[in-house]
Amino acid sequence: MSKKRILLAEDEEHLLEAIKLNLELEGYKVTTANNGKKALQIFKEERFNLIILDVMMPEVDGFVVAETIRLENSDVPIMFLTAKNTNEDKIQGLKKGADDYLTKPFNLEELILRVNNLVKRGLKGDDLKEFNSYKIGDKTIHFNSFEVIQDDGTVTPLTKKETMLLKLLIERRNEAVSREQILETVWNYDVYPSTRTIDNFILTFRKYFEPDPKNPVYFHSIRGVGYKFTDNQH
Repeated sequence: MSKKRILLAEDEEHLLEAIKLNLELEGYKVTTANNGKKALQIFKEERFNLIILDVMMPEVDGFVVAETIRLENSDVPIMFLTAKNTNEDKIQGLKKGADDYLTKPFNLEELILRVNNLVKRGLKGDDLKEFNSYKIGDKTIHFNSFEVIQDDGTVTPLTKKETMLLKLLIERRNEAVSREQILETVWNYDVYPSTRTIDNFILTFRKYFEPDPKNPVYFHSIRGVGYKFTDNQH
């Protein structure tokens, strides 16, 4: 049987080593990162059964890492480790798609138990068909295959960035999403596009989905804030 794989992102070196050692003793293959940017790079290159993220990390914090991972993968379990024990942080973590939350200092046995449960739950989830499409008017977005299929069978391919931006706006439907959030989660700090780049994406979406692109009902630009996807049918 192949070893279950865990991505562990933690910037405190002694804690990183202690957790890694204990997880390896349990039979897991552990890949580590000491900042959020590195964690995202590793995530893009490999497949994992569980992601463990420290919240306060250099470069990119754990909340942004989790949100970016969720745009690409809604199945992999995510656990946060944090020194903060406030309800606001727990709620924010869960909103970003976390499955569990452990406050430092924690008992390593408890960590192992929670890890085992999350990995088992994640494996069960592999058998369930995940919700991976969204319908707007007569067009259905298929997030996994990066395409839009019209009811008449016409297929329009999407780029990866278009798919990620659509997914972010749809997941946050009826909420304004700031440009900063879009840059962090979709562009991932790699290269900052100009605001006009995002505007061009929104114009493209209007061409695809709006009955009248000049009078949008779905994709709105909110001056000084960002963008909003509105859909009262779902």
